[in-house]
Order: sequence, then C-alpha cells, then structure tokens
Amino acid sequence: MNRNNIWIHIGIAVILVTLAAVLGQIDRWRSALKINTSPSVRSTPMPKSVARTKEDNEPEVLVRFKPGVTLAEIKKITAMNNDVVEDEIESVKGLTAIDDLDNADAEAVAEQYREMSSVVSYAEPNYQIKLDDPAQSYSIQDGVHRPNDATPDDPQFSQQWALNNIGQDGGTKGADIKALEAWQQTQGSDKVVVAVLDSGVDYTHTDLRANMWLRPDNLPQYTDDELGTFNDENGFNGTDNAADPMDDNGHGTHCAGIIGAEGNNGEGIAGVNWNVRIMPLKFMGRGGFGTTKDAIEAINYAIDRKQHGVNVRVINASWGSTQKSKALEDAIRAAGEQGILFVAAAGNDGSNNDKRPHYPSNYDLPNVISVAALDRNDQLASFSNWGPKTVHIAAPGKDIDSTWLNDDYREASGTSMAAPHVAGVAALILAKEPNLSVEKLRDRLLKSVDPLDSLRGRIESGGRLDAAKALKD
Repeated sequence: MNRNNIWIHIGIAVILVTLAAVLGQIDRWRSALKINTSPSVRSTPMPKSVARTKEDNEPEVLVRFKPGVTLAEIKKITAMNNDVVEDEIESVKGLTAIDDLDNADAEAVAEQYREMSSVVSYAEPNYQIKLDDPAQSYSIQDGVHRPNDATPDDPQFSQQWALNNIGQDGGTKGADIKALEAWQQTQGSDKVVVAVLDSGVDYTHTDLRANMWLRPDNLPQYTDDELGTFNDENGFNGTDNAADPMDDNGHGTHCAGIIGAEGNNGEGIAGVNWNVRIMPLKFMGRGGFGTTKDAIEAINYAIDRKQHGVNVRVINASWGSTQKSKALEDAIRAAGEQGILFVAAAGNDGSNNDKRPHYPSNYDLPNVISVAALDRNDQLASFSNWGPKTVHIAAPGKDIDSTWLNDDYREASGTSMAAPHVAGVAALILAKEPNLSVEKLRDRLLKSVDPLDSLRGRIESGGRLDAAKALKD
C-alpha cells in the first residue's frame, strides 16, 4: 500500500469515528427528552441567568404545548434552552409562560419553540398592551334630569346623559340606554360579580366601596403552583402577586363606576347597577401598560374563583391593540366555557375592524361582545372603531362622567367607556335572570338594541344598547 492510500484510509477512519460520536450524542439527547422529536435547542445542562434589568422580569414568550406533553417534559425542554417555566396557565391545558434567561429577542425565542412542531402548537412573544383612549377632557357641565320613580338622588346624575339624556349640553333627548325604565325592573344584585380587567380599581372610593367584591371568609386565598399565594382579599394583581389591585392610573376606576357606582346614596354618580359586586383584575400599572401574560393570568384567576363558587359572570376589557395573541384568545375561550361573558372595547382609531382587526374585541368567540362608542346625539364618535361584521353593538362613550382616584370624579371618552355600559346592562339582566347562559345573555343584548340610522351598515346589530328592552322577558 503506497503512502497516499494510507492517508486516505486514515481520513475515512476519522470521519467514521466523528460521525459515530455525533449520532451517539443525538441518541442521548432523545433519551433525555423521552419524546419523538429533534427540536433545535441550546445544549446547556442547567439554566444559568445573566444580569437582568427590572424591565426584563416579564417572561418573554407564551408557548402552548400539544396534548400529551407533560409538565416534566416541558421543563426538560426549557432547561435545554436555558429557559424556565415561569407559569403554567391552568385554565388552558398546555399553555405556559417561559422566561428566557439569556435575554434573547422574544421573537427569536418564540421561533425556536415554533420549530419544535411535533410538541408545540404555537409560540408567541409576550406582547405589551397599553390603553389607547383618545385625549380626555375633564370639564363637567351642569344639567337637569326628568323626574321618574326610579330616579336616584346622586347629585351628579344630571350630568350622566348616557343614562338619561334630556338634551343637556347640546344632546338629543332620548339618546341614552333607557336606564330609568330599566331600573323600574331591577337595580342590580349583590349576587352578580363583574370583573374589571384593567389598571385595578380604587376600592376605597366612597361611591364604589359598598359594591366592591371581597373574598369570602370561607374561600381560601388564591394559590398558583408556580407563582405562589396571592393576597386576593380585594381581587387580583397580575403585575405583582404580593400587592393588592389598587388602581394607580384611574382608568379601571372610571370603568368600574360606570358599571356599578352605588346608586341613590346621595353621593356622586349612579352606576348602571346600583347594587353589584365589582372584582378588580389588575394587569396594567400606573402608566397604562401591561402584558398579554398578565392579562391571561388575571383571566385565569377569574376562572379559578368561578370554579370555587364565586359568581363571576362578566369580564369588562376596555383596552386592546392590533396584535393578535392565540394565547389570550384561548384564555377568553376558557372563560366562556365557564359561563363568563367578555365585553371588549372596539378601539379608538376611527377605523374599520373588519379590515384592520383590533384585539381582544375581534376574537370570533361566542362569549365576546365588541362595543363601539356613541356621542350624546346618537352619532358614532369620531374616534370609535366600527365594523359591520366584527363590531357588535354601540353604547355611549363620549364625555362620560364617572369615578376617579381619591374620591374624585371625571369625564372621559373612548370605547373604554362604552364597553362598561354593556357590561353593566349584562349584570342587570343577570340580576333578574341569574341562570341565563352566556350565549343567551349575549343574544339578548344584541337583539334588544335600538336601531339607529347612523349605525346601519357600520355595526353588526345596527343599534344602540337598550337596557329597558334587554330586561323584558
């Protein structure tokens, strides 16, 4: 054998040895994972964190694993990627929030999990959510209201044109939700719980505290396997499980007052419900920012409390974005399966949601109602989104007087203010018919509207919310 042949044989031998070693390592990886897949992972024996800033504390991605993949297997997969499972969302099987300890780009991390298609249904970044209401005006005008047997004595009721429009401040008489007529049938019930998924609620407000939900003494504190035990005496804070859901922004408190400021108490305003229980679900902070994951956690909490006997029947969501999240959609679907109606603001871009979707209002789910905003003349507000297929109903949403932080009251505008009118009327219906299914409740709201020429071809129902009609059997 000449020298050249010797070197050829040696080269072939080296290649074969190297290939055998690589194949052996792949087999060891497969055996460790105990799943029939070869996902692209970073081979790291144990998670090792890098320096992280305060802004990096949120998990980067939401990943839903396919049925049959156990939590133990999920933790092995994440460990191989130098990631950790920050939380498992109990209400949506297989949905996990995953924290990347390398601080890699969230979309890149999501793509890495998408490549594991044999075990992963979907993966997406933990998107940021922010309030998108138009610039607010806080001036308050005086008005007068027409007497009625169900007229409350709240001193600012005369300014609440949405409940009783007699033409004050240039409005159109009768362009309201017919609250006075509805209140002759019911003024609400403390057996109905409406959750406000927002910036929290100032539960010490004089006009709200009597109608705030409190965790019953016989109901244990909320405990999450990964996140620990929450102090949920006054509701849920998804931004910090050691804190309570006190509002430090004002937006959630304003929405809560529309739904259920105590009526006929000689104080401030009247809510659509004089009597109700408002559950704060805080997922946004002082600046009006939150994340998809924190919103999902809050919905998961509401579902858990419902399963433990709390009569949560409505969630009000006065926020949104153009970013679709499959994980959030799944959580809202899970709430519907528990009999919870999800009322969502249609958005404030003045655009067509049929062509440019707005979420969560655009999720095509049987428990979702999308709400546009009207002014005091029954015209679609200039800022309000619309859509003949995807926006379902309209309600007053411009210059709406309601509760604010520190026992204050302010006017605000937006579909954020329209949605709680619908959530409030849903609660009135449930006060009268507590066993109504979520499907029938949604159907009742949409079929009892007042048709308006201004909404024909722009809103699916073609009409404005009508509380009096909705309460008729």
